[in-house]
Amino acid sequence: MPPSTTSRRPTALAIFLIVAGAIGFWAAFQLTLDKLAVLANPNANLSCNFSLLVGCSKNLNSAQGAIFGFPNPLIGIACWTAVISVGVGILAGARFAKWYWMLFNLGVVGAIVLVGYLIAQSVTVLNVLCPWCMVTWVVTIPTFWAVTLYNLKEGNIPVPASARRFFGTLYGWVPLITIVCYAIVAIWAQVRLDWIHNVFV
Repeated sequence: MPPSTTSRRPTALAIFLIVAGAIGFWAAFQLTLDKLAVLANPNANLSCNFSLLVGCSKNLNSAQGAIFGFPNPLIGIACWTAVISVGVGILAGARFAKWYWMLFNLGVVGAIVLVGYLIAQSVTVLNVLCPWCMVTWVVTIPTFWAVTLYNLKEGNIPVPASARRFFGTLYGWVPLITIVCYAIVAIWAQVRLDWIHNVFV
């Protein structure tokens, strides 16, 4: 079965990548501004600090906030710009080679692994929910599923024809898969942090 990418443009995916990329970039930019504020004044009262449970100061000042030796938000600024560029390229009529899609998918996999690690650290070690970080989680999860399932169903990631049909079906369920992932994170955070009681009660 020849790849269908030669016959139609994934316009919906392109629009999603642009929107998700813009939201992710905005969150990373806000975190970068907050990090600069903390560097200028360690006692700065950041707008993202709502309570002991919900805030970003603890994350920004932690080792987890600079995994590679520099603030994590800088990674977000660079990577979400790339996501936007891919979306715009598709809308402009670009037809990316399979190797390009595979490299892009590799980056998306790296993003979900990093986000998964940071979610675990926030919930189990830092015991705080960072608002801008959560915005990043919200867009990274569906981006991973949308890009990965698209590449699997289109054959950009080599799989048998039967597997492509299966992943093509799953691709239509990305919104539901995303909601399930959100629910898992929310339940985990509730069990560990009792965030519903601490935030709303």
